[in-house]
Amino acid sequence: MKQYAIEQIRNVALAGHGGAGKTTLAEHLLYLAGHIDRIGSVEAGTTVSDYDPDEIKRKISLSTSLLPIEWQDHKINLLDVPGYPDFIGELYCALRVVDAVVLVAPAQADLEVGFENAWELCEERKLPRLIFVNKMERDGADYEGLLNTLRATYGNRVVPLQIPIGSQTQFSGVVDVLHQKAYRGKDRDITASEVPPELESKVAEAREMLMEAAAESDDALLEKYLEGTPLTDDELVHGFHEGLRSGRIVPVLCGSAALGIGLAPLLQAIIELAPSPVEAPKPVARDPRNESEIVVEPDPNAPLTAFVFKTTADPFVGRLTFFRVYSGTIKADSTVYNANKEREERIGQLFYLRGKNQIATSEVRAGDIGVVAKLQETSTGHTLCDKASPRILPPMELPEPIYTVAVVAKTKADEDRLGPALARLHEEDPTFHYRRDPETGQTLLSGMGDLHLESIIEKLKRKFNTEVTVEEVRIPYRETITKPVQRVEGKFKRQTGGRGQYGHCFINMEPLPRGAGIEFGEQIVGGAIPKNYIPAIEKGIRESAEKGVLAGYPVTDFRVIVVDGSYHEVDSSDQAFRIAGSLAFQEAAQRANPIILEPILEVEVDVPEAYTGDVMGDLNGRRGRIAGIEPLGGGRQRVRAHVPMSEMLRYALELRSITRGRGRFRTRFSHYEEVPFNIAQTLIEKARKEKEAQEH
Repeated sequence: MKQYAIEQIRNVALAGHGGAGKTTLAEHLLYLAGHIDRIGSVEAGTTVSDYDPDEIKRKISLSTSLLPIEWQDHKINLLDVPGYPDFIGELYCALRVVDAVVLVAPAQADLEVGFENAWELCEERKLPRLIFVNKMERDGADYEGLLNTLRATYGNRVVPLQIPIGSQTQFSGVVDVLHQKAYRGKDRDITASEVPPELESKVAEAREMLMEAAAESDDALLEKYLEGTPLTDDELVHGFHEGLRSGRIVPVLCGSAALGIGLAPLLQAIIELAPSPVEAPKPVARDPRNESEIVVEPDPNAPLTAFVFKTTADPFVGRLTFFRVYSGTIKADSTVYNANKEREERIGQLFYLRGKNQIATSEVRAGDIGVVAKLQETSTGHTLCDKASPRILPPMELPEPIYTVAVVAKTKADEDRLGPALARLHEEDPTFHYRRDPETGQTLLSGMGDLHLESIIEKLKRKFNTEVTVEEVRIPYRETITKPVQRVEGKFKRQTGGRGQYGHCFINMEPLPRGAGIEFGEQIVGGAIPKNYIPAIEKGIRESAEKGVLAGYPVTDFRVIVVDGSYHEVDSSDQAFRIAGSLAFQEAAQRANPIILEPILEVEVDVPEAYTGDVMGDLNGRRGRIAGIEPLGGGRQRVRAHVPMSEMLRYALELRSITRGRGRFRTRFSHYEEVPFNIAQTLIEKARKEKEAQEH
């Protein structure tokens, strides 16, 4: 692959809802550009983009694929991004390094949540975007209906750049309103002609809309337009280019990815209208030496600034690091500096990736996207630069995990491999988190949904030969007491020939406020128990508290005072007093009206107003207490509530169902409170059965 001047590069993401046809579109674009000789299909598992075995099995994209396309002396770095909500982290990473986005929407449906999420993220990042209305050949295709929905939802900046020739089974091509040309044919067999007479009035109406939109993006064009002088094609292209860059124009194109119709005009629009890296906003880095700001100039001869936006971990290929160069040039067989880790990295072979196919290159220049293998210190979100000119780009913004499962390794060998394998998968996918819960002892995997974590578990097995079993997440219940008790005795006496065992103590026990933990003290008078045995009593009490008194959960929020006891000059020992302390605790806790506590979460749910009532009703059904509702603007509201953790384990999946994927939520620990009597009885009975099973 030849080197391209920075002005000839376009970095573009394909985004939209799952099933919109993005991967099929990418496949036909690769064929159109001559990069592949045969068109693969998602159904057959033969596309360039979806090469992962799990993608082939599920017939959906799970990871972003890099697909450079060379077309009309330009290079378009196309990033095919998964559309399913479970993999929204891939969208965050891809949008970080592109300068424009093609949003793909099927012509048959209203706007879907994957499209809306992508639009919203583009809006937050001020990313230029085009819309490609796909599947025009299918039954139910309604270009005008979808266009009206888009304009009603996002405003009049959404303007039709193309008019379809026919629709559904009669769909045969598109009219480019900008250049007033009709394009018929499929894939590489395309002919350009004049606008069909039956579409002339529609094209004239759309062109007037384009002129108005283009004029509003440039003062000189606006003046000419207001004078009544028609804008030339070149002026329209310039106005659209500027309008797209500023976000004042969102052009709509159409076609059929499956039939290869409308694809050459799409590539032409990307080249003509989307900004090059020179025209994109300049990122601002931080100099770690003095915390000053550095405006990164898009110049291949400037000091190096490259951002790592994706890492893949493979036991055979090794670690692959995907990066975009914002300034300077990365050369093969050179050394770069990881400013985040303050470590140098050796760059071996550099290459471009097209799907999984490597294309070697001697260098990757400013504006371009490349890949390097086997970096040791570098992870997603890191900045590579020159050691003499260190700089750190802002960190990656990623969504927090919302769904958690517990796993247990199947064998001892799996257990030994599990930790390192999970660490590698977290490097590959930063929206995947893992931890060991210190209270329950479980290994917890957290991600963006059930499909996300299924994919992680499949990778554990396929990539790292590590098998796990999913089990129920254990809630970290606790136990406590509700009334004080006085002078409760614990006595341990054993005589088995020779030296015996003797420990004897009395304790007072009282409840403490929630969150106070365990307090221990002693008020021994007259040497009833020697001071050196007091720590053993405390140890026995704390060990016994860990085992619980009702259902095996740790007892907390109490104070114990050792007030009296006795000892034997010969038979007393630390072990005897530890057991005496344990016996005293068990008896005292049983007398002190023990209860079970459950963790309560503070929950915030952001939803469209239409779903607020359903969400509140669902939270109430989860034993939640609504704390308030506040408007967020844009037709959305935030519901705040306190809900038991046990009721929230599958909430990510259930909220998605209630709101058709349009709801979002976050949680954080709030406090512990007493569980209802019926639930306490269920927990106690479950603990009893588990204990009996272990004994037998």
